[in-house]
Amino acid sequence: MIKKYGAAIFLFFTVYSHVFAQGIIQSRQYPKNYFRYPLDLPPVTAGSFGELRPNHFHSGLDFKTNHTTGYPVHAVFDGYVSRLRVQFGGFGNAIYITHPNGYSTVYGHIERFSPAMEKIVREAQYKAQSFEVDLKLEPQQIPLCKDEVIAWSGNAGASEGPHLHFEIRDTQTEETINPQLFGLTIPDKIPPTIYAIGIYHLDDMPFSEKTTRRFLPVAGKAGNYHLTKPGIINLSGDIGFGISTNDMTSVSPNHNGIYSVELKLDGKTVYTFAVERFAFDQTHAINAYIDYPEFLKTHRWVQKCFILPGSKISLYPQSINRGIISFNDNALHKVEYVVKDVAGNTSTISINVKSGLAENHLSVLKPAGNLFRYDKRNEFSTDKVKVVINPGNLYDDLDFTYSTLPKKQGAFSVIHCIHNRFTPVHDNYDLWIKPDSSIGKFTGKAVIVNTAGICEGGIYEDGYVKTQARTFGEYYVRIDTVPPKIVPLNIKNGINLSKSRRIFLRIGDNLSGVKTYTGTIDNKWVLMEWDFKSKILSYTFNNDIASGKHVFELTVTDNKENSSQFTAEFHR
Repeated sequence: MIKKYGAAIFLFFTVYSHVFAQGIIQSRQYPKNYFRYPLDLPPVTAGSFGELRPNHFHSGLDFKTNHTTGYPVHAVFDGYVSRLRVQFGGFGNAIYITHPNGYSTVYGHIERFSPAMEKIVREAQYKAQSFEVDLKLEPQQIPLCKDEVIAWSGNAGASEGPHLHFEIRDTQTEETINPQLFGLTIPDKIPPTIYAIGIYHLDDMPFSEKTTRRFLPVAGKAGNYHLTKPGIINLSGDIGFGISTNDMTSVSPNHNGIYSVELKLDGKTVYTFAVERFAFDQTHAINAYIDYPEFLKTHRWVQKCFILPGSKISLYPQSINRGIISFNDNALHKVEYVVKDVAGNTSTISINVKSGLAENHLSVLKPAGNLFRYDKRNEFSTDKVKVVINPGNLYDDLDFTYSTLPKKQGAFSVIHCIHNRFTPVHDNYDLWIKPDSSIGKFTGKAVIVNTAGICEGGIYEDGYVKTQARTFGEYYVRIDTVPPKIVPLNIKNGINLSKSRRIFLRIGDNLSGVKTYTGTIDNKWVLMEWDFKSKILSYTFNNDIASGKHVFELTVTDNKENSSQFTAEFHR
């Protein structure tokens, strides 16, 4: 049936035979006698390496901390602090350590740094007059020994609960690597769970929301699965397969990601996916790996077992014909999925396929709109809009469509339907919209927004509002003249704060987003910390604020230079 696959399969098994023998798929071996666990707690995780997350693969292990903060975090090996970062979202507070064995480790969402690091961070914040700082350190500044306490666990940044995010990276390439391959394992004797398999009729057409697909539920346990309605499946033409699956460890009820998926045809592997390591500029390609239209429609994670031509990630160690199988020989075939977690626990399911006869004609793409090539620079323009998509931002060829909808109240353009939301964009594309002439003096306040309420920013230039949009969808021009909102929570004019440790306010913006905020006491800059989850801005009193009357001032500015001020006298 597919004789051309033979040589490639032989090469694959020759190269990977030593790692298959060990139970899991790896391109190389990693040292297992260097790193310790970063916490003194029994290792329990809430998130696994490579786990599927919205718009990214999870880049490390999320160690649980008993639903609380404040556990000592240890250096996992000798080294030095090479980077300290404080940010509004993301990791919140993070430490980066470079080790002498060619690897670096990252510790995210921490509550507080060690005193030496705290001193460096605070000095940098006051010097830059900024809460957010990103500091590169020299090797001699903070050398570390294995086991040394470097921080205390927390819940900072874009964290959904107290935990420690931990990564191991290749120092030279910055690729992040599965920590369990270094011996930092999590107790696990439970094989992955398989929920359904997917079948996609591709027929030499680009993958899209229009691709014919069907999902077959499965049943089983202890790693052995079967279709809930067994039988022979009739297929013909170019077929892609998918699978809905996840994993659990023996010490946590959390549903985590699997380590690898193999797709076999008559016992021969035609596709492999394995979460060994990846680069951060690849992580958005999760939207090429999953059935993205299905996820948007149903929130179901279906992992495609075929590779889109524009998806360039290192999580595919092997494939033949990108995992696409041509059924055309009128024979009976066995298709098998082998799903493993990083501990080697295995689940399988196989289906019997009756192959149909080949058609006498080839499918030809006849676009309804404009045919965009995934590996070319693509442009589309009218007298009101311009779209430019550079190579690397599409995962497959695209039947690009465009239309308009009537102008919404308060808008300064019609709604431009830039294709549709079911096709992912890897990074961004250039979007120019010409506003109505009624925009007049407000060109400096113009932004591009979509009908989902997301503002993509924008700059007025050459008669257009220009931006780089991250998704396709329905876009139009608005103006932002509304200043940010400041809501004082525990401060007002004349209040006595002698028994308060902090000043709390909530800030936010209705459109273009907060750009800067500046707090002062008696005209002297003070450090205001903005919490990602609550959007509460806080100042912690220190010894610089003496007893007596003081004046607190806060200025918040959005990305269109609209500003709000709050002023209050208080007593200490």
